[in-house]
Amino acid sequence: MKIPVALRDTPYEVTLGAGVRHEVSSFIVEHLTRARVVAVITSPAIRRQPWFDFNFALEAHIIEVADGEAAKTLTSLGRVCEELARLGVSRHDVIVGVGGGAITDLAGFAAAVYLRGITVLHVPTSVVGQVDAAIGGKTAVDIAAGKNLVGAFHQPAGVWCDEETLSTLSDRERIAGMGEVAKCWLLEGRPSTLLARATMSEFVEVSVALKARIVAADEFEQTGQRALLNYGHTLGHAIELVSLARDPDELRHGEAVAIGLAFAARLARRMGRVREDVVVETDAVLDFFELPTRLTGTFDTSVLLEVMSRDKKAHHDLTFVLAGQHGCEVVSGINSVVVREVLEQFQEA
Repeated sequence: MKIPVALRDTPYEVTLGAGVRHEVSSFIVEHLTRARVVAVITSPAIRRQPWFDFNFALEAHIIEVADGEAAKTLTSLGRVCEELARLGVSRHDVIVGVGGGAITDLAGFAAAVYLRGITVLHVPTSVVGQVDAAIGGKTAVDIAAGKNLVGAFHQPAGVWCDEETLSTLSDRERIAGMGEVAKCWLLEGRPSTLLARATMSEFVEVSVALKARIVAADEFEQTGQRALLNYGHTLGHAIELVSLARDPDELRHGEAVAIGLAFAARLARRMGRVREDVVVETDAVLDFFELPTRLTGTFDTSVLLEVMSRDKKAHHDLTFVLAGQHGCEVVSGINSVVVREVLEQFQEA
Protein backbone atom coordinates (compact mmCIF):
# COMPACT_ATOMS: atom_id res chain seq x y z
CA MET A 1 0.00 0.00 0.00
CA LYS A 2 1.18 3.51 -0.83
CA ILE A 3 -0.06 6.61 1.02
CA PRO A 4 0.79 9.94 -0.66
CA VAL A 5 2.10 12.92 1.26
CA ALA A 6 0.68 15.47 -1.16
CA LEU A 7 3.00 18.43 -0.63
CA ARG A 8 3.06 21.17 -3.24
CA ASP A 9 6.81 21.24 -3.88
CA THR A 10 8.16 17.91 -2.60
CA PRO A 11 5.43 15.23 -2.73
CA TYR A 12 6.38 11.68 -1.88
CA GLU A 13 4.88 8.36 -0.85
CA VAL A 14 4.90 6.24 2.28
CA THR A 15 4.96 2.57 1.33
CA LEU A 16 3.48 0.07 3.77
CA GLY A 17 3.74 -3.72 3.81
CA ALA A 18 5.89 -6.77 4.39
CA GLY A 19 9.27 -6.72 2.68
CA VAL A 20 8.93 -3.21 1.24
CA ARG A 21 12.45 -2.34 2.45
CA HIS A 22 13.73 -4.20 -0.60
CA GLU A 23 12.20 -1.53 -2.85
CA VAL A 24 14.58 1.19 -1.64
CA SER A 25 17.48 0.18 -3.86
CA SER A 26 15.39 0.17 -7.05
CA PHE A 27 13.85 3.52 -6.08
CA ILE A 28 17.32 5.04 -5.87
CA VAL A 29 18.34 3.64 -9.25
CA GLU A 30 15.11 4.73 -10.96
CA HIS A 31 14.53 8.14 -9.35
CA LEU A 32 17.90 9.38 -8.09
CA THR A 33 19.80 8.80 -11.30
CA ARG A 34 22.74 11.06 -10.41
CA ALA A 35 23.43 9.31 -7.10
CA ARG A 36 26.62 7.29 -6.84
CA VAL A 37 26.91 6.74 -3.07
CA VAL A 38 24.39 5.57 -0.45
CA ALA A 39 25.16 6.48 3.17
CA VAL A 40 23.10 4.33 5.54
CA ILE A 41 22.70 5.81 9.02
CA THR A 42 21.75 3.15 11.55
CA SER A 43 22.78 1.67 14.89
CA PRO A 44 24.74 -1.48 15.77
CA ALA A 45 21.60 -3.06 17.28
CA ILE A 46 19.58 -2.43 14.12
CA ARG A 47 22.39 -3.68 11.94
CA ARG A 48 22.34 -7.04 13.79
CA GLN A 49 18.67 -7.70 13.03
CA PRO A 50 17.90 -10.60 10.67
CA TRP A 51 15.93 -8.36 8.34
CA PHE A 52 18.86 -5.96 7.82
CA ASP A 53 19.54 -7.33 4.36
CA PHE A 54 19.68 -4.34 2.03
CA ASN A 55 21.38 -4.96 -1.28
CA PHE A 56 22.03 -1.54 -2.76
CA ALA A 57 23.00 -1.41 -6.41
CA LEU A 58 25.28 1.57 -5.73
CA GLU A 59 28.33 1.99 -3.53
CA ALA A 60 26.98 1.83 0.04
CA HIS A 61 28.54 2.78 3.36
CA ILE A 62 27.14 2.32 6.86
CA ILE A 63 27.48 5.03 9.50
CA GLU A 64 26.69 3.72 12.96
CA VAL A 65 25.23 5.92 15.69
CA ALA A 66 23.91 5.28 19.19
CA ASP A 67 20.53 3.68 19.82
CA GLY A 68 17.53 5.71 20.92
CA GLU A 69 17.59 9.31 22.11
CA ALA A 70 21.34 9.11 22.66
CA ALA A 71 21.66 9.50 18.88
CA LYS A 72 19.89 12.86 18.88
CA THR A 73 22.72 15.17 19.94
CA LEU A 74 24.75 17.88 18.28
CA THR A 75 27.82 15.72 18.89
CA SER A 76 26.27 12.84 16.95
CA LEU A 77 25.26 15.21 14.18
CA GLY A 78 28.82 16.49 13.88
CA ARG A 79 30.26 12.98 13.75
CA VAL A 80 27.82 11.94 11.03
CA CYS A 81 28.63 14.98 8.90
CA GLU A 82 32.39 14.38 9.32
CA GLU A 83 31.90 10.81 8.15
CA LEU A 84 29.82 11.91 5.17
CA ALA A 85 32.63 14.25 4.18
CA ARG A 86 35.26 11.52 4.64
CA LEU A 87 33.25 9.22 2.37
CA GLY A 88 33.06 11.92 -0.30
CA VAL A 89 29.25 12.07 -0.27
CA SER A 90 28.11 14.71 -2.77
CA ARG A 91 24.92 16.71 -3.22
CA HIS A 92 23.72 14.13 -5.73
CA ASP A 93 24.10 11.21 -3.34
CA VAL A 94 21.60 9.93 -0.77
CA ILE A 95 21.30 9.24 2.93
CA VAL A 96 19.10 6.35 4.07
CA GLY A 97 17.98 6.41 7.70
CA VAL A 98 17.31 2.89 9.00
CA GLY A 99 16.09 2.70 12.58
CA GLY A 100 13.66 4.12 15.07
CA GLY A 101 12.40 7.67 15.30
CA ALA A 102 15.58 9.01 16.88
CA ILE A 103 17.73 7.69 14.05
CA THR A 104 15.45 8.98 11.30
CA ASP A 105 15.38 12.36 13.08
CA LEU A 106 19.18 12.46 13.09
CA ALA A 107 19.49 11.18 9.52
CA GLY A 108 16.99 13.74 8.30
CA PHE A 109 18.75 16.60 10.08
CA ALA A 110 22.13 15.51 8.75
CA ALA A 111 20.66 15.46 5.24
CA ALA A 112 19.21 18.93 5.80
CA VAL A 113 22.48 20.57 6.83
CA TYR A 114 25.23 18.58 5.08
CA LEU A 115 26.20 20.51 1.90
CA ARG A 116 23.10 22.63 2.69
CA GLY A 117 20.82 19.74 1.85
CA ILE A 118 20.93 16.33 0.18
CA THR A 119 18.32 13.65 -0.45
CA VAL A 120 17.19 11.42 2.40
CA LEU A 121 15.08 8.25 2.43
CA HIS A 122 13.73 6.59 5.56
CA VAL A 123 13.17 2.98 6.55
CA PRO A 124 11.66 3.37 10.05
CA THR A 125 11.93 0.18 12.08
CA SER A 126 9.96 1.07 15.23
CA VAL A 127 6.28 1.80 15.75
CA VAL A 128 7.02 5.45 16.62
CA GLY A 129 9.19 5.79 13.54
CA GLN A 130 6.61 4.30 11.20
CA VAL A 131 3.55 6.17 12.41
CA ASP A 132 5.14 9.51 13.23
CA ALA A 133 8.82 10.42 13.26
CA ALA A 134 9.89 9.42 9.74
CA ILE A 135 6.99 11.20 8.03
CA GLY A 136 6.60 14.92 7.56
CA GLY A 137 10.12 16.30 7.31
CA LYS A 138 10.55 17.57 10.87
CA THR A 139 14.14 16.76 11.80
CA ALA A 140 15.91 17.68 15.01
CA VAL A 141 18.29 16.88 17.82
CA ASP A 142 17.92 17.55 21.53
CA ILE A 143 19.82 20.00 23.71
CA ALA A 144 19.86 20.43 27.48
CA ALA A 145 17.09 23.04 27.30
CA GLY A 146 14.61 20.73 25.61
CA LYS A 147 13.73 18.09 23.05
CA ASN A 148 13.86 18.84 19.34
CA LEU A 149 14.86 22.47 19.86
CA VAL A 150 17.54 22.41 17.14
CA GLY A 151 16.36 21.18 13.78
CA ALA A 152 15.03 21.91 10.31
CA PHE A 153 12.24 21.01 7.92
CA HIS A 154 13.63 18.59 5.34
CA GLN A 155 11.24 16.22 3.59
CA PRO A 156 12.35 12.70 2.66
CA ALA A 157 12.00 11.58 -0.94
CA GLY A 158 10.28 8.41 0.26
CA VAL A 159 9.48 6.35 3.34
CA TRP A 160 9.18 2.56 3.55
CA CYS A 161 7.36 1.13 6.58
CA ASP A 162 8.16 -2.57 6.55
CA GLU A 163 6.06 -4.53 9.02
CA GLU A 164 8.73 -7.24 9.18
CA THR A 165 11.03 -4.85 11.05
CA LEU A 166 8.51 -4.65 13.90
CA SER A 167 8.71 -8.39 14.52
CA THR A 168 11.99 -8.12 16.42
CA LEU A 169 10.94 -5.32 18.78
CA SER A 170 10.87 -6.09 22.49
CA ASP A 171 7.46 -6.10 24.15
CA ARG A 172 8.26 -2.81 25.86
CA GLU A 173 9.34 -1.10 22.63
CA ARG A 174 6.27 -2.34 20.78
CA ILE A 175 3.85 -1.31 23.52
CA ALA A 176 5.55 2.05 24.09
CA GLY A 177 5.33 2.83 20.38
CA MET A 178 1.57 2.49 20.54
CA GLY A 179 1.50 5.81 22.40
CA GLU A 180 1.68 7.58 19.04
CA VAL A 181 -0.98 5.25 17.63
CA ALA A 182 -3.24 6.08 20.59
CA LYS A 183 -2.69 9.78 19.88
CA CYS A 184 -3.82 9.36 16.27
CA TRP A 185 -6.79 7.23 17.32
CA LEU A 186 -7.94 9.95 19.73
CA LEU A 187 -7.34 12.76 17.23
CA GLU A 188 -9.49 10.92 14.71
CA GLY A 189 -12.24 10.56 17.31
CA ARG A 190 -12.41 6.81 16.84
CA PRO A 191 -14.17 4.99 19.70
CA SER A 192 -12.23 2.63 21.92
CA THR A 193 -14.80 -0.08 21.17
CA LEU A 194 -13.30 -0.50 17.68
CA LEU A 195 -9.77 -1.15 18.89
CA ALA A 196 -10.17 -4.89 19.40
CA ARG A 197 -11.12 -5.36 15.72
CA ALA A 198 -8.05 -3.63 14.30
CA THR A 199 -4.73 -5.26 13.35
CA MET A 200 -1.25 -3.80 13.74
CA SER A 201 -1.18 -3.08 10.01
CA GLU A 202 -4.41 -1.14 10.32
CA PHE A 203 -3.10 0.85 13.27
CA VAL A 204 -0.08 1.87 11.22
CA GLU A 205 -2.21 2.67 8.17
CA VAL A 206 -4.66 4.87 10.13
CA SER A 207 -1.81 6.75 11.79
CA VAL A 208 0.21 7.27 8.60
CA ALA A 209 -2.86 8.46 6.69
CA LEU A 210 -3.67 11.02 9.40
CA LYS A 211 -0.09 12.28 9.56
CA ALA A 212 0.16 12.52 5.76
CA ARG A 213 -3.11 14.45 5.54
CA ILE A 214 -2.17 16.97 8.24
CA VAL A 215 1.38 17.48 6.95
CA ALA A 216 0.07 18.13 3.44
CA ALA A 217 -2.30 20.77 4.81
CA ASP A 218 0.26 22.53 7.03
CA GLU A 219 3.80 21.52 6.10
CA PHE A 220 5.59 24.32 7.97
CA GLU A 221 3.23 24.70 10.95
CA GLN A 222 1.76 27.98 9.72
CA THR A 223 -1.96 27.33 10.22
CA GLY A 224 -1.89 25.43 13.48
CA GLN A 225 -3.17 22.17 12.01
CA ARG A 226 0.16 20.39 12.25
CA ALA A 227 0.49 21.36 15.91
CA LEU A 228 -2.41 19.00 16.59
CA LEU A 229 0.05 16.15 16.08
CA ASN A 230 1.68 17.31 19.32
CA TYR A 231 -1.35 16.13 21.30
CA GLY A 232 0.02 14.71 24.53
CA HIS A 233 3.51 16.02 23.81
CA THR A 234 3.67 19.14 26.00
CA LEU A 235 3.86 17.19 29.24
CA GLY A 236 5.16 14.13 27.39
CA HIS A 237 8.30 15.88 26.15
CA ALA A 238 8.87 17.50 29.55
CA ILE A 239 8.84 14.27 31.53
CA GLU A 240 10.84 12.52 28.81
CA LEU A 241 13.56 15.19 28.98
CA VAL A 242 13.72 15.09 32.78
CA SER A 243 13.81 11.29 32.91
CA LEU A 244 16.47 11.03 30.21
CA ALA A 245 18.79 13.19 32.29
CA ARG A 246 18.66 10.79 35.24
CA ASP A 247 18.06 7.39 33.59
CA PRO A 248 17.84 6.90 29.79
CA ASP A 249 15.87 3.70 30.33
CA GLU A 250 13.26 5.18 32.67
CA LEU A 251 10.73 6.30 30.08
CA ARG A 252 10.20 5.64 26.39
CA HIS A 253 8.85 8.35 24.08
CA GLY A 254 5.54 6.60 23.51
CA GLU A 255 5.08 6.03 27.25
CA ALA A 256 5.67 9.72 27.86
CA VAL A 257 3.15 10.64 25.15
CA ALA A 258 0.56 8.32 26.72
CA ILE A 259 0.99 10.02 30.09
CA GLY A 260 0.73 13.37 28.32
CA LEU A 261 -2.52 12.32 26.64
CA ALA A 262 -4.05 11.25 29.96
CA PHE A 263 -2.98 14.53 31.54
CA ALA A 264 -4.29 16.64 28.64
CA ALA A 265 -7.71 15.02 28.99
CA ARG A 266 -7.79 15.90 32.69
CA LEU A 267 -6.61 19.45 32.06
CA ALA A 268 -9.33 19.90 29.44
CA ARG A 269 -11.90 18.62 31.92
CA ARG A 270 -10.62 20.97 34.64
CA MET A 271 -10.92 23.91 32.25
CA GLY A 272 -14.50 22.98 31.40
CA ARG A 273 -13.73 22.15 27.79
CA VAL A 274 -14.94 18.54 28.00
CA ARG A 275 -16.90 16.25 30.28
CA GLU A 276 -15.65 13.32 32.32
CA ASP A 277 -16.49 10.89 29.52
CA VAL A 278 -13.52 12.21 27.50
CA VAL A 279 -11.18 11.31 30.36
CA VAL A 280 -12.76 7.86 30.59
CA GLU A 281 -12.50 7.29 26.84
CA THR A 282 -8.87 8.48 26.74
CA ASP A 283 -7.95 6.08 29.53
CA ALA A 284 -9.82 3.27 27.76
CA VAL A 285 -7.73 3.74 24.61
CA LEU A 286 -4.50 3.87 26.59
CA ASP A 287 -5.50 0.86 28.69
CA PHE A 288 -6.17 -1.18 25.55
CA PHE A 289 -2.57 -0.64 24.46
CA GLU A 290 -1.31 -1.34 28.00
CA LEU A 291 0.06 2.20 28.25
CA PRO A 292 0.40 4.26 31.44
CA THR A 293 -2.37 6.67 32.39
CA ARG A 294 -0.68 8.20 35.45
CA LEU A 295 2.57 9.99 36.18
CA THR A 296 4.58 7.86 38.57
CA GLY A 297 8.04 8.44 39.96
CA THR A 298 9.46 11.68 41.31
CA PHE A 299 9.01 14.76 39.15
CA ASP A 300 9.39 18.31 40.43
CA THR A 301 6.27 20.19 39.34
CA SER A 302 8.10 23.52 39.07
CA VAL A 303 10.73 21.97 36.82
CA LEU A 304 8.08 20.44 34.57
CA LEU A 305 6.26 23.78 34.30
CA GLU A 306 9.50 25.49 33.30
CA VAL A 307 10.28 22.87 30.66
CA MET A 308 6.72 22.99 29.30
CA SER A 309 6.95 26.78 28.94
CA ARG A 310 9.80 26.23 26.46
CA ASP A 311 7.72 23.87 24.32
CA LYS A 312 7.93 24.65 20.59
CA LYS A 313 4.21 25.48 20.46
CA ALA A 314 4.48 28.00 23.30
CA HIS A 315 4.74 31.78 23.03
CA HIS A 316 6.27 32.55 26.41
CA ASP A 317 3.34 30.80 28.06
CA LEU A 318 1.87 27.34 28.63
CA THR A 319 0.38 25.92 25.44
CA PHE A 320 -1.33 22.56 25.10
CA VAL A 321 -3.30 20.66 22.48
CA LEU A 322 -6.58 20.02 24.26
CA ALA A 323 -9.85 18.30 23.43
CA GLY A 324 -12.94 20.47 23.09
CA GLN A 325 -16.52 20.36 21.86
CA HIS A 326 -15.34 20.32 18.22
CA GLY A 327 -12.29 18.12 18.61
CA CYS A 328 -8.73 18.97 19.55
CA GLU A 329 -7.19 22.42 19.15
CA VAL A 330 -4.15 24.37 20.29
CA VAL A 331 -4.87 26.36 23.45
CA SER A 332 -2.40 29.05 24.55
CA GLY A 333 -2.05 31.22 27.62
CA ILE A 334 -3.22 28.58 30.09
CA ASN A 335 -2.97 29.67 33.72
CA SER A 336 0.07 28.01 35.31
CA VAL A 337 -1.79 27.74 38.63
CA VAL A 338 -4.41 25.55 36.97
CA VAL A 339 -1.79 23.40 35.24
CA ARG A 340 0.11 23.00 38.50
CA GLU A 341 -3.05 21.99 40.37
CA VAL A 342 -4.03 19.36 37.79
CA LEU A 343 -0.45 18.10 37.56
CA GLU A 344 -0.12 17.64 41.30
CA GLN A 345 -3.43 15.78 41.43
CA PHE A 346 -2.33 13.70 38.43
CA GLN A 347 0.85 12.63 40.21
CA GLU A 348 -1.00 11.78 43.41
CA ALA A 349 -3.69 9.66 41.72
